[in-house]
Amino acid sequence: MAARALIAICAADRAPQFAIAAAVSAPILMPGEQGAGRIMDTAAENNGHLTGLSPSRLSRIGDHLNRNYIDNGKIAGCQVLVTRHGAVAYRQCFGQMDLERARPMAPDAIYRIYSMTKPITSAALMTLYEKGLFQLDDPVSRFIPEWRDQRVWRAGSGEAMETEKPKRPPTMRDMLCHTGGLTYGRALVALGAPDDGHPVDLEYERHGVQRQGVDLREFVRRMGRIPLRYQPGQRWMYSLSTDVCGALVEILSGKPLDEYFQETIFDPLGMKDTAFFVAPEKSDRFAANYQRRADKTLKLIDDPQNSSFARKPQFLSGGGGLTGTIDDYWRFCEMLRRGGALDGARILGPRTVALMHRNHLPGGKELTEMAIDSFSETSTDGVGFGLGFAMVLDSVRAGGLGQGDYYWGGAASTIFWVDPVEDITVVFMTQLMPSGTFNFRGQLRNIIYSAIED
Repeated sequence: MAARALIAICAADRAPQFAIAAAVSAPILMPGEQGAGRIMDTAAENNGHLTGLSPSRLSRIGDHLNRNYIDNGKIAGCQVLVTRHGAVAYRQCFGQMDLERARPMAPDAIYRIYSMTKPITSAALMTLYEKGLFQLDDPVSRFIPEWRDQRVWRAGSGEAMETEKPKRPPTMRDMLCHTGGLTYGRALVALGAPDDGHPVDLEYERHGVQRQGVDLREFVRRMGRIPLRYQPGQRWMYSLSTDVCGALVEILSGKPLDEYFQETIFDPLGMKDTAFFVAPEKSDRFAANYQRRADKTLKLIDDPQNSSFARKPQFLSGGGGLTGTIDDYWRFCEMLRRGGALDGARILGPRTVALMHRNHLPGGKELTEMAIDSFSETSTDGVGFGLGFAMVLDSVRAGGLGQGDYYWGGAASTIFWVDPVEDITVVFMTQLMPSGTFNFRGQLRNIIYSAIED
């Protein structure tokens, strides 16, 4: 079935209606709400005067995705949601959510969001910061005693490894910023990270530091046995830090991570489909996950009908374990854009949100000055890192339109960004691994920011 026919089916059969409010400051067209407004493919037509985004220029999104990705089979399907001032400027779904069963992409499709879990975990930890339970420069060992005797790798490997005392211990800020000396072990090699056989990564394997078969408490205990890759605060490396943040949420709150998420973020924000697994009654909405083969065809790598995401995991990964819908994640992003509150539910204070998306790298450095070569969900030029997000510091060096936005992505090519300067929120969902296969973020940024007319 042709891509555009699938879009028509998607819009006609599964599209939610939108309610139109009077004030621009209100959520003009809330995704998922019922109302008198027209459906997805005409949202831009209705709201160009409210959003300051040209509907005709935004239509380039569909042209681009259909021509370059859907019609030629580079991805199975995707969704895009663009809002400004709380109003929907563009919302559309494309292609299929399950090629094997020829199922068109549904507006309420559920995706593996992988590392887009990290901002949610960071926000959850910062709610505990707001309760006075820790300071950003507190050592992690204050809460995880097994980290008190950590050492830092200097040279050698195995039994011949030389280590030194850390100049300072890893802090809570380091965990939120990926500057604490941790790595991902060799877990990111399959996503395109270089495999240099670093001795510390090999120690992760030797000590069984993995996200399967253990709970969060045992996970962080094992991490305390392994030398840090570098002196805390001196480098940046994408790592298991946010999984440590998830463990810290459990330790500080006294609740399992999933329970704390549900009570503190998901229920208040109405994120009804976000969880660490897909419930049986929602399995028909779960999208298939694909990988691009060397011959440029798609390979099914996670069938929704027998996926590991179909059951609750033992390890609740704050770094990459959640599934959810585009509407749910938009609600989380909108909460951030609005300074920590949405629809009367306050998750964080406005000043806390502002602190989170400021650059926390030492001396205001860019990632390009600090990052150790590895896979991550961002380029490094002109980019800083805060408490759970990357942000654009210099649009010229970053090579794109827009400046001041903060963002992240997931291993299956999902992306989001929030722009407090232009008052824009964007969420893009698909299921293609690894995330570096195509530059969806850069392409969508060019189209969306060139549509701004005010």
